Amino acid sequence: MATGETSDSVATTGVAREYLTFRLDQEEYGIDILKVQEIRGYEPPTRVANAPSFIKGVVNLRGTIVPIVDMRLKFNCAKAEYNTFTVVIILNLRSRIVGIVVDSVSDVMELPPESFRTAPDVDSVIDSGAVLGLGSVGERMLILLDIERLMAAPDMGLASDME
Repeated sequence: MATGETSDSVATTGVAREYLTFRLDQEEYGIDILKVQEIRGYEPPTRVANAPSFIKGVVNLRGTIVPIVDMRLKFNCAKAEYNTFTVVIILNLRSRIVGIVVDSVSDVMELPPESFRTAPDVDSVIDSGAVLGLGSVGERMLILLDIERLMAAPDMGLASDME
């Protein structure tokens, strides 16, 4: 995103939006709550041969085979322990169900348009187009993700089903 530019889906709508917030290492992220189907405790998935290292495998969720992406590995976070706080956020993205492993889920926050800031242009492991911007609430700074765009990126290996 260029300096001063804001995402149509975030700041220019003039309407507060709700985001599910979660932690990865020391950072806090937010995704559109409307993309979240459910939140589950972590259970080891069935590995898939030759999958990228951040694809932990698949789980059978009520008859639907769901790929599980470890966001800590995808974002090159320090290796985190799987513990009682580790959760899988099940996302409903277009016609695809995908699970993402995160360190913990914080809460659902309603962010008014004035709390949005443009994300700085920096090199990162995240496609810059997948970062909607930054949301600030008090002293908290959230990195707001376009989770559909992130999961549809070619390097995810899920793109063919999500375009």
